[in-house]
Amino acid sequence: FGHAGVGAGSGGAGYDPTIFADFGDILGGLGDLFGVGGGGRRGGVRRGADLRYDLEISFAEAATGTETTLQIPREEPCDTCGGSGSAPGSTPQKCGQCQGRGQVRFQQGFVTVARTCPACGGVGRVIAKPCQSCHGQGRIGRERNLTVKIPAGIGTAQRLRLTGEGEHGGRGAPPGDLYVVVHVGDHAFFQRDGDDLLCNIPVTFPTLALGGEIKIPTLTDPTTIQIPQGTQADTRFRLRGKGMPNVNSRGHGDLYVRVQVAVPTKLSGDQKSLLEELDATMSNRAFEPVPADTGADEERPFFDRVKDIFG
Repeated sequence: FGHAGVGAGSGGAGYDPTIFADFGDILGGLGDLFGVGGGGRRGGVRRGADLRYDLEISFAEAATGTETTLQIPREEPCDTCGGSGSAPGSTPQKCGQCQGRGQVRFQQGFVTVARTCPACGGVGRVIAKPCQSCHGQGRIGRERNLTVKIPAGIGTAQRLRLTGEGEHGGRGAPPGDLYVVVHVGDHAFFQRDGDDLLCNIPVTFPTLALGGEIKIPTLTDPTTIQIPQGTQADTRFRLRGKGMPNVNSRGHGDLYVRVQVAVPTKLSGDQKSLLEELDATMSNRAFEPVPADTGADEERPFFDRVKDIFG
């Protein structure tokens, strides 16, 4: 599945509240697939850090969906103390500074201000005898294997949210979430625009002039379309429901086929003679000039121009 990395950005594990701002959410698929939770609650115990994992998949895997196993380096509850941070046989004690409330209050003029207790970090308890394995943190670093189902139709920069699979909060705090950010590879000849696909198909001049049937590749099995007599180069054909599956429904996008003239680079003697005979019969025919293209329409995305044609 290509390169993948865990962490806030390109570094190691950690939380950055801005790293998911530019990624679209998927409302369906695996786990809890919607917005990003914060790095922790205001005041009190802070939840574990969120993690990001960049996953590369092929175009075919995005079209059909796939399942893969991720190796996630993260912090998990300490086996020795069970995540409490206290040495075996001891328990955390109530914080003497905040009396177990996790906050301290002080007067600032006429206003009473509450802040997270600096002694216990908002937990309300302090470690009298720290665990030797985790040094009182309640968590240790290890690698975990997670099986993830990638839904069909997923696109680049879309993400999957796995609730509770981020960093362990430590000392009783809830864990963060894991966000799998997907990157889809290019296809050999399909171009993608959302759920719609485009491909260019070379067709011989006789087929365009006389009409005929041509075979078209799709994401599943090849299909055929009928080329009308006198079809011009760059004519577009629309195959409904032959595009990518929609990640949130059972529907599919459309496949747009653009025919192009296949000009041979080498001709046999007979082929050359036949073309010369054809050219002789057409050389005296007057063709109407075509208005010059201003270029304004060419600046628009190709898919927009194609969809204008088909409404």
